[in-house]
Amino acid sequence: MRVPAQEFKAPDHAMSVETVGMTMRFGSFTALNDVSMRIAAGSFHVLLGENGAGKSTLVKCMMGFYKPTSGQMMVEGLEVEIPDPRAAHDLGLGMVYQHFTLVPSLTAAENLVISRADAPALIDWKKERQALSAFMDRMPFSVPLDIPVGRLAAGEKQKLELLKQLYLGRRFLILDEPTSVLTPAEADELLGMVRGLTSAGELTCLMISHKFREVTAFADEVSVLRRGEYVGGGKVSDLSTSDMAAMMIGEKELVKPAARVAYQGVPVLSVSGVRAPDRSGLKTIDIADLTVKSGEIVGIAGISGNGQMELMEILTGQRPLEKGEIRVKAEPYHARRGEARKLNVRYLPEEPLKNACAPRMTVAENIFFRDFDFTAGSSQLWLDGSRMLEQAGHLVSEYKVKTASLQSPIASLSGGNVQRAVLARELTGDVDLLIITNPCFGLDFSAVAEIRARIMAARNAGAAVLLISEDLDEILELSDRILVMSDGHIAYETPAANADIGEIGRHMAGHH
Repeated sequence: MRVPAQEFKAPDHAMSVETVGMTMRFGSFTALNDVSMRIAAGSFHVLLGENGAGKSTLVKCMMGFYKPTSGQMMVEGLEVEIPDPRAAHDLGLGMVYQHFTLVPSLTAAENLVISRADAPALIDWKKERQALSAFMDRMPFSVPLDIPVGRLAAGEKQKLELLKQLYLGRRFLILDEPTSVLTPAEADELLGMVRGLTSAGELTCLMISHKFREVTAFADEVSVLRRGEYVGGGKVSDLSTSDMAAMMIGEKELVKPAARVAYQGVPVLSVSGVRAPDRSGLKTIDIADLTVKSGEIVGIAGISGNGQMELMEILTGQRPLEKGEIRVKAEPYHARRGEARKLNVRYLPEEPLKNACAPRMTVAENIFFRDFDFTAGSSQLWLDGSRMLEQAGHLVSEYKVKTASLQSPIASLSGGNVQRAVLARELTGDVDLLIITNPCFGLDFSAVAEIRARIMAARNAGAAVLLISEDLDEILELSDRILVMSDGHIAYETPAANADIGEIGRHMAGHH
């Protein structure tokens, strides 16, 4: 017999939750197929899987955002009905999302009080502050309650999101990639707190993550989804990262990059004394000196919002300079198309569908953008349709771009395939300078391996590569030299071979 959510009395301790035969179909597409999974009370459980494996669909079914086609949810051994998110909350289930859900202009205290379903129209702040103070005394960590949330650091905001769920009485918490906006130290602190709460029996946690370091350091158990099905799992102590990766990708072989070639040539990109306003117009991007040589990858690490996006805009000619100079191969560079062609400069911007494609145009047309008006080194006035299809077909095959047809709009492709198509275009021909931002953001395991191998191959072939990424693991894996960007300027530099993660993290957080 199913128990309606409002009749279930949520306990004041960690709860067990189970999905039984959970299936979700969207028309003829099966996103989840017969997924049965148990998350033990007081455990820290991680859900792994490539993009499109069904992780988000599963947690949305658990939280009442979707009504599953078939299957049941069990909470504390009882079959429960979850028609909507409010019912999930009544059962003591909560979720912390990848992006913040707080009101930036309100203080932490105000955010907590208004998040309650029973928040009064007229708030007695004296009484509420006493209750909040008593609540914070019971918590293993705290955040400043009287500062507007917009002024808090990312780590503090994420802690507040977690505190909000505990304040609302949630005893089972889903975390959706909660550390994607945090420094390594902030991530370890947050997950350490969650681990402490689960160990104390106050909370059960199910975390979606793609970072094996976090899984091995904090989780008790893992469950793995592949193509909408449960394919395995177990205790983290019994599994190696390669065991987990093998479950995630199945029979597919991951592409391994060629060994790093020990070669470094002359400077290709030189940025000196560059100043430009940031997005807000209130701060300045100030790059005193940045050089990238042929045959090296220079990685720029930093938390989102510290000027990396503006630096990419400066290098692509989208943000005008107040002063300073950019040179490529010793020539002044203004990112005009003719200059980029002559000096063999290529770009892979963040979110390529928005920044490097015409979404409604076809896959073939997008791949052909670089050369549509040139043939054999001279310009032409007409479009050679057969040459376009032939070239696009060859690159789609070589870069394994999955598309229904070369004539499909590029917007119909998955994120990984858009990324592959843009890479195919940008890495064709001679490449002397490659400037890339978050090349693997949101991509699955096998696409990440393939794209990183392509970047390494370009570097080994003598290209100078500037890699701007918020994924520190990616920076550490690919870079020869690492720079940290903080508050609009380069705050730290280290060779990658002897990089200290703690030191990098401190500079990312602005603690020099």
